[in-house]
Amino acid sequence: MSTPHNKANVGEIAKLVLMPGDPLRAKKVAETFLTDAVQFNDVRGMNGYTGYYKGNRVSVMGSGMGMPSIGIYSYELFAFYGVEAIIRIGSAGAYDPDLKLFDLVLGNGAYSESTFARVFDGTEDKVILPDATLNEQLRESAKELGYELQEGVIHSSDQFYYGNEEYNKRAATLATEVYKARVCEMESFALFTNAKNLGKRAACLVTVSDSIVNHEATTAEERQNSFTRMMEVALGAAKNYQ
Repeated sequence: MSTPHNKANVGEIAKLVLMPGDPLRAKKVAETFLTDAVQFNDVRGMNGYTGYYKGNRVSVMGSGMGMPSIGIYSYELFAFYGVEAIIRIGSAGAYDPDLKLFDLVLGNGAYSESTFARVFDGTEDKVILPDATLNEQLRESAKELGYELQEGVIHSSDQFYYGNEEYNKRAATLATEVYKARVCEMESFALFTNAKNLGKRAACLVTVSDSIVNHEATTAEERQNSFTRMMEVALGAAKNYQ
């Protein structure tokens, strides 16, 4: 059975899905890390693949940018394809000056001023939590690989560009001082909302691609090709979903 946004048949997608925002990154993960990878989706250019990592079946699929986009794709995966867990893998901007470029950050909560959760089911919560078990599996994977994980609240913003710089500063101040956000991205709040409502598991593991406070940044090519540690940590969780 296909959906309006995914042409896969039931059974073609693994129980665990990694979701980068960029569909080209999904292609890169499949080509670099998976064996016997088969593409199950290309509708609207949103690439999805299923293959094997160290003998464990796993899928990777792009989510697009922003909460409405990942909201659609993750909902369909959870509700119609039997997916049990989704790990968002992506880039984030650092609010915390102690975070360095390419640091790995595991979200222990997603704060947003977005109306996504309220419109979805009336939830007024400003912070939605990831799945504790999936987060622990990611910690174990990082430990086995010898990689350090930072942790903290993620600010999921509706905006990349702001028309009013003063409002931008106020939004960042609210996120960091009230909700203690360490990084900013645009998707995890919606992903966590869908997982919570559908009784599924979700987590967000990001690599620091730029610093909002130190004004350092990686290139688009680096973001697509050089986030190897993040991929390995996320893929290490696949053994729990066979």
